[in-house]
Amino acid sequence: MDSRYFTEEHELFRQSLKDFLQKEVVPHIDKWEETGHIERFIWKKFGDMGFFGIPYPEEFGGLDLDLFYTVILLEELQKINSGGFAAAIWAHAYLAMTHLNKEGDQAIKEKYLAPSIAGDMIGCLCITEPFGGSDVAGMRSTAVKKGDTYVINGSKTFITNGVLSDYLVVAAKTSPELGNKGLSIFVIDRDTPGISATKLDKLGWRASDTGEIAFDNVTIPASNLMGEEDMGFPYIMQHFALERLIMGINAHARAEFALEYALEYMKTREAFGRTIDKFQALRHKIADLYTEMEICKEFNYSVAYRLNKGEYVVKEATMSKLQCTKMSDEVIYQCLQFLGGYGYMEDYPMARLSRDSRLGPIGGGTSEILREIIAKMVIDKKDYKPAT
Repeated sequence: MDSRYFTEEHELFRQSLKDFLQKEVVPHIDKWEETGHIERFIWKKFGDMGFFGIPYPEEFGGLDLDLFYTVILLEELQKINSGGFAAAIWAHAYLAMTHLNKEGDQAIKEKYLAPSIAGDMIGCLCITEPFGGSDVAGMRSTAVKKGDTYVINGSKTFITNGVLSDYLVVAAKTSPELGNKGLSIFVIDRDTPGISATKLDKLGWRASDTGEIAFDNVTIPASNLMGEEDMGFPYIMQHFALERLIMGINAHARAEFALEYALEYMKTREAFGRTIDKFQALRHKIADLYTEMEICKEFNYSVAYRLNKGEYVVKEATMSKLQCTKMSDEVIYQCLQFLGGYGYMEDYPMARLSRDSRLGPIGGGTSEILREIIAKMVIDKKDYKPAT
């Protein structure tokens, strides 16, 4: 236990979570990976255990706990070897629900946040568009004010929980002439007329339902606007720090899982009369990979500590996602190699890990975009500020 970040209470929570995942989730993972459908009962069980309410106010059924409980949840979700299941959970709890909590008014929180915490509703966050990718400011979806309603038109893609969720948190342009200063955020019920969704067939994250969503003259009450009109871009940017740190933490956790599994395999696999963990070439490679993983993990804990104190760590979180997802891909590639032919077999975890990990440098902002964002901060001295 690292006493700088984790208390005894944290560790008790970790053990309780591990037990829950092994009992309630792991027996179903292979089926969900095959069908691409996470059964509804598990959402309610997560809600009953309080896992969706970790950072949220007690007023709405949350636990109002510090960020290191979230770190534990993310780490342990990566160690059951289903990036898709993990993504479905954290996309609901930390993408959709973060906007509800931060920008939603009392009525929205009562209608959507409270049942989301309870596991009775599932949410998704709809930002990425078919023509936009990482270019949030270039989105084309529009929300036109008509009396006491907004009419939404456009499309979104690569949306985790995009097919099976109960509500959608959607970014659209309310003032297209203002560019990125004309975005707004809305919450929309799934059964609103004009919404259609198509499930996408992915290389990895097979358990999660990733969708392309179309909005055809979707009319919603003006009260479904979250926060102020035309303030969507700073809201999104503000929450990107958490999203990027989440993906950095996911990366160090799955790399650690891969290394631990590979080491256990190498302790029993014999070649030329000895176990392969005794060969110097492999030992030194393991040493390098462990070093890279531990450096990333320690950096993530440091950034989480600062974010937990309320600091605006967008630069550090961006660095976390960039470096940790790169590290994870390299670690898992090498761990698959350590298993030899067995690493390539679906009966062993490395094949799925390899597919799931590859999304790390793509989702939530590609590595290429992140490098430019970091360059703007460290070279051009651009100062990103939180939404006020």
